[in-house]
Amino acid sequence: MPPSPPRPPRTAGAPSRRVAGQPRQPHRPLIRDLLAVGRQAFSFEFMPPKTEAEEQQLWRAIRQLEPLRPTFVSVTYGAGGSTRDRTVRVTGRIASETTLTPVGHLTAVNHSVAELRQVIGSYAAVGVRNVLALRGDPPGDPNADWVAHAGGLSYAAELVRLVRSVGDFCVGVAAFPEKHPRSPDPDTDVRYFVAKCRAGADFAITNMFFYPEDYLRLRDRVLAQGCDVAIIPGIMPVTSLRVIERALELGGCRVPTQLWERLQAVAGDRAAVREIGVEYAARMCDRLLAEGVPGLHFYTLNWSRATREIYQRLGLAERGLSERARSGSSAPITA
Repeated sequence: MPPSPPRPPRTAGAPSRRVAGQPRQPHRPLIRDLLAVGRQAFSFEFMPPKTEAEEQQLWRAIRQLEPLRPTFVSVTYGAGGSTRDRTVRVTGRIASETTLTPVGHLTAVNHSVAELRQVIGSYAAVGVRNVLALRGDPPGDPNADWVAHAGGLSYAAELVRLVRSVGDFCVGVAAFPEKHPRSPDPDTDVRYFVAKCRAGADFAITNMFFYPEDYLRLRDRVLAQGCDVAIIPGIMPVTSLRVIERALELGGCRVPTQLWERLQAVAGDRAAVREIGVEYAARMCDRLLAEGVPGLHFYTLNWSRATREIYQRLGLAERGLSERARSGSSAPITA
C-alpha cells in the first residue's frame, strides 16, 4: 500500500479534547492497530432503530453478540443522513455502555462540509474514533442519480481526507466484489477504491456477495495496483427471501441459481429457509478464511441468531481464544 498521508496537525475545532464536565469516554482501540498486528477482525453491523420496539430488539441483539467479543461493531447511517442523530446516539451508547469497539458510519450525500464536520465532532464527543466513510445512496431511491450537495463533497475519497484532517481517526471505506453498480467496469472501480486508500483509508468492508471468487478477484486486482489495505468480506446470511430481494434492489449482486432454487423450494418454511441460508454463509466463510482473508463482517439486520450459529459452526469463538493464547494476552479481543 502507498504510505498513508502524514497526520495533519490538530486545528481549532478538531474533536480531540474532552469538554469540561463531560464524562470521560472509555478508551477504544483503532481498527488499523488491531489489523496491523495480523489479527483477524470479526465484526458485526447494526442499524439504528426507528421505533421503541426496534430499539429493544437492537439492544437485545447487541447483548447477545457481545459475549462473542467481536473486534468491532458498526452502526449504519440512513440514506441522505436520515438517521444521523440516531446513529450517533446508538454508536455513543455502545462506546459508553458496552465492552465493544464501535465504528460510526458517515455519508457525504445530502450534507455540506460544515455538517459533516459537525457529525465527526459528535462522534468524537461520544468516544468514537473509528469511522466508515461512504459516499452514500440518494435518499428515497438508492438507484436514482447521485447529486452532490452544493456545499458538500462528490466522492468518498474527499470524505476520507476530511475525516483524517480533523483528528486522529481510523477510517474505513466500502469495497465492491462485483464492482459498484455505478462503475462502468471492474478496472475503473478498483481505481476508485485505490484512490480512497491513497486518501488515507485504513481498511475496507465489502458489500454482501455470494461468490467467494468475486471477493478474491477484487483482492487480486487491488494488490496488483500496489495497495494492500485490508479488505474485510461483508457477509449477510440469508434468513428470508426478502434478504435476497433487497440485495438485488440495492446492488444487483449475483445470486447462485442453485441457492435460489433451494430457497424457493422451501419458501413457505421459515426455519428451512434460514437453515439453508446459514449453511451457505458458513461454507462461504470457511472458504474465505482458508484463503487468508483479514476477517469477516456480518450484517446482522439487528438480529443475533444467524451470526451466533455461523460462529458456532466455524468455531470462531475458540479461534479468538486460541489467538489470544498464542499472543500471551488475556485481554478481550477488543482490547
